[in-house]
Amino acid sequence: MPSATWEDTAPRFRPPPGVTLFLPVAIAFLVQVPATAAVAAWSHVAPRWAIASIALATASALVLLAARALPGPTVAAVTLLTALSLFVPPEGGPPFISLPFAVIGAIVRGARLWAVISVGVGWVAVVGLSGFWAQAWSPFRVAVATLGLALCFAIGEGIRSRIDRASRRRALLAERRRTIELDERTRIARELHDVLAHSLSQISVQSGVGLHLFDRDPEQARAALTNIRSLSATGLDEVRGVLAFLRGDEAGEPRTAPLTPQPQLADLRTLVAQRNGLGLTVELDDRLDGALPPGETQTAAYRIVQEALTNVVRHSGATNAVVALSREGDRLVVEIADDGTGAGGAPEGAGRRGMRERATMLEGTVEISDDAPNGTRVTARLPWQASP
Repeated sequence: MPSATWEDTAPRFRPPPGVTLFLPVAIAFLVQVPATAAVAAWSHVAPRWAIASIALATASALVLLAARALPGPTVAAVTLLTALSLFVPPEGGPPFISLPFAVIGAIVRGARLWAVISVGVGWVAVVGLSGFWAQAWSPFRVAVATLGLALCFAIGEGIRSRIDRASRRRALLAERRRTIELDERTRIARELHDVLAHSLSQISVQSGVGLHLFDRDPEQARAALTNIRSLSATGLDEVRGVLAFLRGDEAGEPRTAPLTPQPQLADLRTLVAQRNGLGLTVELDDRLDGALPPGETQTAAYRIVQEALTNVVRHSGATNAVVALSREGDRLVVEIADDGTGAGGAPEGAGRRGMRERATMLEGTVEISDDAPNGTRVTARLPWQASP
């Protein structure tokens, strides 16, 4: 199932930052200031009260300009200006819609505590001081104001929750991309290691033999150089195949097949033949009687044998090695044993990790036993049929 990308799950439209800052200021100013002036003129209040009420309406709208940088102090200032406007004639003036903008903006920007304390203190102060100011608030007006404030908090919490979910989704998708990239890098490293370690280790051994026998036995040196040429050509073909497969899309195709087929169990005879010589005898004990698992399992088994034999040549000093293939129930069992000195307690390298990773990807196992008197034994158990 393909992974969802951020483009698939992101909101379809997000307003520019300037809009979210200046639009509430403009709306609050255009609604509050003209309406307050009109109500003051219609009510014939004293000029000083009219000027005071218009100033409060203007200030509460302009304070919203600081909402992005200082959302907490902004909601506190707007709450104070709104509360003062309730005690300045004319009575029954237009509501300050800057307060809902300030409350919602504070919650969205993470200043929830500022909003709760500011609005709570302002509400209690207005209700408490109304008795001293000879203001008679009707229960209906108090209820509507309380319900309106609660609705503002609900809207702010809803928007904040949506932003948090989007942020978590972005973080999850970013982590998923990093995991996929790391898995891909590991896979590339494993594939190239399996191909290059095999070819280069053989080339190194054969070139050493060629140099040693160059003067004493030209024919043997020529044979070593011929093997180097063959190994380098095979290695280059495998590297090209791996890179073509890992490259992905070519010519509009969703997948690109490797330039060379992935190795199968039938190729083990050639691999074993390449390892024979130079004091090392490798035998292939095939007990499968012609039965073969799916290609993916065969490739993993081949790569495990390839890496195990590479380690035999490079590290063990063995003179004999046996590669045995058998089937135990629903498992393909691959065993590589030698009579060398083992790894000598050396830490596990990339090759052995690669063998374990290949088996794990197929829900199989690899066991490695290093016994100095008895050599090294690598036992891989892979599922005969890969999991769907």
